[in-house]
Amino acid sequence: MLHSRLPPRPRGSPACTCYNARMFTGLVQTLGRVAEAADDGHGGRVLVLRDADLAPKLALGESVAVNGVCLTVVRHDATEFAFQVGPETLLRTTLGSVRPGDGVNLERALRVGDHLGGHFVTGHVDCVGSVTNRTPSGEWDDVTFAIPPEFDELLVPKGSVAVDGVSLTVADTVSGGFRVMLIPHTLAVTTLGSRAVGSAVGVAGAAGQRAGSCAFR
Repeated sequence: MLHSRLPPRPRGSPACTCYNARMFTGLVQTLGRVAEAADDGHGGRVLVLRDADLAPKLALGESVAVNGVCLTVVRHDATEFAFQVGPETLLRTTLGSVRPGDGVNLERALRVGDHLGGHFVTGHVDCVGSVTNRTPSGEWDDVTFAIPPEFDELLVPKGSVAVDGVSLTVADTVSGGFRVMLIPHTLAVTTLGSRAVGSAVGVAGAAGQRAGSCAFR
């Protein structure tokens, strides 16, 4: 079992906790569990996650998206793996609030030749939003998220968005937020199936996507 105590982060190291530029697809590969979450003594946090299938496949220094946030593996064993999360990442994402037992969406970084089934996701969260409405619609869920108004330009109707690392299509934009329709598969295999009204989520617009941009048709 891994412990949350890690060597101190070097002085002057960047707040970003994914040290190599990587891309993701927003297709969650597995749902992990938080085993430990502890203050690292330097303004950051150490997260130890458990997934017995994924852990043996990881390498030290590998990039993994955790709820859409690109993090670097700093330790791992047969069942668990650890990340050191910097103060800036804690400030701008929801990773400061996860607790032992919580589920987290996990995706390994894209490799050359991998199938791209979602959209390009950078692993950088633009803002923290919240669930404001959730309405079952048959087997689907119609969910509305609120985001800070300064981030409205990140989204366009029928464009792409990543919510907690999950690639979704914007069904519509509303004042101060957006709507999505969550299919049964997404509800079953990601944390979005259990996000209640009031829950905080990390939101990232698609790379290059802005309202009014000629990139959208």
